[in-house]
Amino acid sequence: MNHDAPSEPAEPTGRIVLLTTSHRVAPGLLSWPAWQTLHAADRVLCADPDHPQLPYLREAGIGVEQESPDAQSLVEACAGGRTVVVLPSGEGDRRLTDGLARLAGSGRVAMPDLELLPGSYDLPGARLLDLVQVMDRVRRECPWTSAQTHQGLAKYAMEEAYELVEAIEAGDREELREELGDVLLQVVFHARIAQEDPQEPFSIDDVAGSLVEKLIHRHPHVFGDAEALTADDVRAHWQRTKAVEKQRESVTDGIPLGQPGLALAAKLSGRVRAGGVPVELPRGEGIGYELLALAARAEAEGIDPETALRAAARTYRAAIRAAEGLTA
Repeated sequence: MNHDAPSEPAEPTGRIVLLTTSHRVAPGLLSWPAWQTLHAADRVLCADPDHPQLPYLREAGIGVEQESPDAQSLVEACAGGRTVVVLPSGEGDRRLTDGLARLAGSGRVAMPDLELLPGSYDLPGARLLDLVQVMDRVRRECPWTSAQTHQGLAKYAMEEAYELVEAIEAGDREELREELGDVLLQVVFHARIAQEDPQEPFSIDDVAGSLVEKLIHRHPHVFGDAEALTADDVRAHWQRTKAVEKQRESVTDGIPLGQPGLALAAKLSGRVRAGGVPVELPRGEGIGYELLALAARAEAEGIDPETALRAAARTYRAAIRAAEGLTA
């Protein structure tokens, strides 16, 4: 009676781990699974001698070999069930990943398990770091950008703000995202220029830091023990806090007189109401006083008269174009 010889168990194929990290997170701050994998690996390879993680890995007692393996040699290094961790550069290693894909697709090679392990993750707002870095380079290397000043850019800030308002009114989400980016660019651009001031330089970090302090200080009902039950309570506290901070003599201080007339009237009316100033609306002849009264009434009812008028004007524009046989 013939018996088939017992087949030999297949040799373990091992594991390849591609350990990715974010350049937006401080090097050395790796996830616990990443540290576990690194400590347990048979080999750790990195082709980039300047990889930002290397000093921290070596400090943790992890031996890293400076090597740039091709796909075949990496598969062979996993023979016998070994685990090899590869730290790609910031741009990745397309040659290696394409080679591994070709080997796996050939069906002729017993492939190790292939794992993509994120060692660190971007925090919310991390892309803002990219924006700051790109703006810094553009400021240094672009002939037009490097010549700009606060004064020369002022008109663009106004244009972008109006375009943002238009996107909001149109309800176009894609346009809204783009216009928010354009407004953000103005902030980052001006902050980058401000770094170069020889007498009073400041950076985008200074701008953000001041804003964080302001938000915390003016929201004691969020970050402290104060109470604010209504939006009017919040506005009143905001105005009182700003008056103390800026040592303003009047509730009208700080209101830009160059803004559109309806917005100016509504802002004055709101300051008066929030500050409890005992003053009546001035009475006089002419459309200006009528508009002032309408703006004050709208503000008291929680309506932005500038937005309301713009909405009506857009409807009027659509009617005009319809009468001309044009689309809106």
